[in-house]
Amino acid sequence: MLTPEHLHALHNLPLAAKRAAEGLLHGAHASRRRGAGLEFSQYRPYQPGDDLRRLDWRLAARSDRYYLRESEVDTSLVVHLVLDATASMNHRDDNGLTKLDYGRLLCAALAYVASQQGDAVALTILHPAGLRHLPPRADARQLPRLYHALETTEATGSFPDAATLAPLTARRQPALTICVSDLYEENGEIERLLTRLRAASGEVLLLQLLARNELEFTFRGAITFEDLETGRTLQLNADQQRRTWQQHLQQWLRDTAQRARTHSFDYYQLSTAEALTSALREFLRRRSLA
Repeated sequence: MLTPEHLHALHNLPLAAKRAAEGLLHGAHASRRRGAGLEFSQYRPYQPGDDLRRLDWRLAARSDRYYLRESEVDTSLVVHLVLDATASMNHRDDNGLTKLDYGRLLCAALAYVASQQGDAVALTILHPAGLRHLPPRADARQLPRLYHALETTEATGSFPDAATLAPLTARRQPALTICVSDLYEENGEIERLLTRLRAASGEVLLLQLLARNELEFTFRGAITFEDLETGRTLQLNADQQRRTWQQHLQQWLRDTAQRARTHSFDYYQLSTAEALTSALREFLRRRSLA
């Protein structure tokens, strides 16, 4: 199990994505359903209302019984990856990784897994200058496009306004939306976007990404914190404020999880110190239910 910092140290996003995913993909197969496809699976007896075009007339002539040919077809998905690239994602953990570094790795690995499972993958990167959007495709060139977009992305500014986000929800298309974000927002703008995406496309898997030094508040002594999106600063003594900080943080995380459940999002919390395995495994589980 490779750590996130080891993967990041490869300085090769396609290789890192493959290494992060290959262990989980060993023995995994694309989910299938029976229906009218090309790969023959089995016969089943005819039932009133079945499509007569699927009857095996030769078998009927030999046996005087009516059977339908059933096939197996891949249950492919459209997987829409949404990466928060606002300035708060520049927060750096004690292992040297920023949230954006981890988010890049995670999205690249998810894209690799999805493509190996035969899914069409889309990517949207959210930043104030505008949306960087790659529409869903399942061709061989899509992964290099996604990797390049992720590698060249920098975190900056605050969350895009409603007008900038409007094209994302203007077209209804069934998809599994996977959002990677620290969920730092001013007035519920991320929550509103995901609510609209769920209405437009269906399922939403929300992966909240936090640094371990945030979760455990590993800071010591007098320290100045800066809001990376507004520039506001706060001076405090970390040792004196640790317990209060953690109480407020845990309450915020509980409230966040509750709101996600209210909107029927699948919600998971991740740390930049953790392996990518849990998020990839959850994606495979979600896909197997398709």
